Amino acid sequence: MASMLVQPLLPAFPVNPQIQRTTNKIRTHRLFTTLHQRTKTSIFGECPPGTIPIFIARGAEQSSGLIGEESLTQLKAELFQALTGINRGIFGVPSAKKSEIENLVRQLESQNPTPNPTRNLEKVAGNWKLVYSTITVLGAKRTKLGLRDFISLGDFFQTIDVAKSKAVNVIKFNVRGFKMLDGQLTIEASFKIASISRVEINYDHSTIIPDQLMNMFRKNYDLLLGIFNPEGWLEITYVDDILRIGRDDKGNIFILERSEEN
Repeated sequence: MASMLVQPLLPAFPVNPQIQRTTNKIRTHRLFTTLHQRTKTSIFGECPPGTIPIFIARGAEQSSGLIGEESLTQLKAELFQALTGINRGIFGVPSAKKSEIENLVRQLESQNPTPNPTRNLEKVAGNWKLVYSTITVLGAKRTKLGLRDFISLGDFFQTIDVAKSKAVNVIKFNVRGFKMLDGQLTIEASFKIASISRVEINYDHSTIIPDQLMNMFRKNYDLLLGIFNPEGWLEITYVDDILRIGRDDKGNIFILERSEEN
């Protein structure tokens, strides 16, 4: 290929064949040497002589960030679409749907834009809303807590106060038959950094308001806390400006989106 580049298509005057072959070898050697020296600086390592010049590799490097952003945006759109209509998974989801969600979670985790979240806690701080969890309330547990017909679950919120190393979880409830009584369970916990991506969580205390709701849960309060108590460790596997994913020591997955509500 190099010989074709340096050799004129039609010689302007007769050339000694031996001289021409020697000249071609010199020019070809110089061309390959130039390419070899330039491609040494490629992000992909040293390239063999005669390969694609460096400017192509640099172009790929410059566009890789854009490709990553587009990929994350697409994955998040697919994830939120998959989460539509499943009530955060609290009462279970079909196995095919669960597999779809967990596959998308793994893909996002592999492209986590904040690989060291505990060193960038400003990304974690603030208000979040739970959109999916593998924690489920099924069978006898659901019946005992009155969550089958009598009490319905509202939104789940979490506020992270980095300065105080505190996390506050709020679970909303609505009681039918009591003039649509609204109430909430609030669980406060403290956390400390355990690694570049993990925090240890300790339960502090909890409250239920109003008193009427507490009276309904009093008999099964330990069961309620056993389900929603965050104590243990939590691995932050993905976090950006609007989405956060975590996995706890019990094998649960949590997906939260940034919330404007306090």
